Amino acid sequence: MNILSRINGPQELKNLNPQELAALADELRAAVLNRVSKVGVHVGPNLGITELTIAFHYVFQSPVDKIIWNVSHQSYPHKILTGVKVAI
Repeated sequence: MNILSRINGPQELKNLNPQELAALADELRAAVLNRVSKVGVHVGPNLGITELTIAFHYVFQSPVDKIIWNVSHQSYPHKILTGVKVAI
């Protein structure tokens, strides 16, 4: 996890180029799969929301701009990008 290991908050996404953002999405999905394989939560919603989560944090000014998730099992990518890397 090369790019993800360098991300310590959502503001750092703005420094990434489009190729790095795509690679980050792959790394984030791998981190989610790694985590859910250990704790057994819903995997589909977390994988499906990955690019959208990156886009939210890239476009908006988190945490000033609030992001509200419909259900908690869509929030793993968000948690990981906002510093809850212990979830990995």
